Amino acid sequence: MTIPLPDVIRFLDGLLRVSEVPDEPNALNGLQAENRGRVGRVVAAVDASLETIEGIQPGDPALLLVHHGLFWDGNVPLTGRRYRRVRALLERDVALYSAHIPLDLHPEVGNNVELARRIGVSVEGWFGAYRGIPIGVWGAPPPTLAERTALAAALEVELQTTARLIPGGPVRIERLGIVTGGAGSMIAAARAVGLDTFITGEGAHHTYFDATEWGLNVIYAGHYATEQLGVQALARRLQSEFGLPWEFHRHPTGL
Repeated sequence: MTIPLPDVIRFLDGLLRVSEVPDEPNALNGLQAENRGRVGRVVAAVDASLETIEGIQPGDPALLLVHHGLFWDGNVPLTGRRYRRVRALLERDVALYSAHIPLDLHPEVGNNVELARRIGVSVEGWFGAYRGIPIGVWGAPPPTLAERTALAAALEVELQTTARLIPGGPVRIERLGIVTGGAGSMIAAARAVGLDTFITGEGAHHTYFDATEWGLNVIYAGHYATEQLGVQALARRLQSEFGLPWEFHRHPTGL
């Protein structure tokens, strides 16, 4: 069974509100590369890297869902690595769809709510404005993860990552916030809404002192690791909507 590509794209664009959610200019959210017009399966991955694309085996025409698309390096000639990626997509009849901030902040399939769900946190509110829109979620941890080292250990297991704990806040956690990816700059936003613990992927060197001097626990669980959940939730949603089988291709960067 295959589905017309425009039907799938129309559904994704509406679900994720890609025309409404602000983002970086080079994010180019939405359909970034067409195929011959049909979709028979979905491949989810974090990055539209050459490794990801070449890992898609021949078969039914595929839709590749990613968080980081082809165009982060800007408007560059179709040569070198940009050519190799596009050629690999065309050779495999793979369409490419990218969702960056629209996927981070989505209330049902977003990276932040998915990570909260995975570790048993019920979302009680939102914080951390990105271009005027709240992007982060916060809530109370389950009793089994209310101690900061237990939370860091659980993240390592759930995300298959190495978590770096900056123990600037209380040993016992009451209110934690999540903004996946490279959101170390949002420690101040977490503090402003009264959180004692903040989970993200990575941050700059000076954020160590932001955490310790402002009294927050900060857990850096990896940019890649914290952003691998949204694309999987989105693929499951397409399976539910269209009956399309899906698979996740894991290519961790260690960052």
